[in-house]
Amino acid sequence: MTRPVLREECRPVGVGRVAALYVESGGVYFDLPAVDPWPAYRDARTYAGPHPVVAHPPCQRWGRFWHGSTRKPHQFKLGDDGGCFEAALSSVRAFGGVIEHPADSRAWAHFGLPIPKRGAGWTAPDEFGGRPCYVEQGNYGHDSRKPTWLYAVGVEFPELDWSRGEQRIPQWMLDRYGYEKARRIGVVAMVGGKHKTRIRNATPAPFRDLLLSIARSAQPARLAA
Repeated sequence: MTRPVLREECRPVGVGRVAALYVESGGVYFDLPAVDPWPAYRDARTYAGPHPVVAHPPCQRWGRFWHGSTRKPHQFKLGDDGGCFEAALSSVRAFGGVIEHPADSRAWAHFGLPIPKRGAGWTAPDEFGGRPCYVEQGNYGHDSRKPTWLYAVGVEFPELDWSRGEQRIPQWMLDRYGYEKARRIGVVAMVGGKHKTRIRNATPAPFRDLLLSIARSAQPARLAA
């Protein structure tokens, strides 16, 4: 059995150029060799190749609160992301690479992607040769467990750290709020304050390097005809 890729071993491999789509301006994908970052002002929906991609399409309209906040529900329509996920899916199928989205993203069912299972690794390929998996970014440097779904096409599919991370609640939170409230609020929301959204959405460098290494393994011959 292939040994899992661990967080300390994740480094960008090779020199092949990768397009990083839907990334934060000035964030972790900037100032890297052979990485072409596409923040909001470049509009990643217009990406036309030819390089493989790492795509982080917006997830707000696909998650648990797709409709809006609990105080003002039903402000939005499910999947109303301006076509970002659909464009990311087209890019990864055309040029190879990987999409990252929060676990249980409703985009998977909407676009008919195979649903991964916790601890089960990569699924069997779909008609495009794409395979999703469940992985936790906490195993690769994130402050929280951050359950994540990946969907990759035309690449090598490495063994990752499939383990379920321990719940990360510091003792001071338990002492002040008790287990149930601390768990409900979450470590990032409690610790992050006004920066909690940025901290929650951030991609840790070891996980970024892992995604880049997957994208760089893309070969045209692996893409479905």
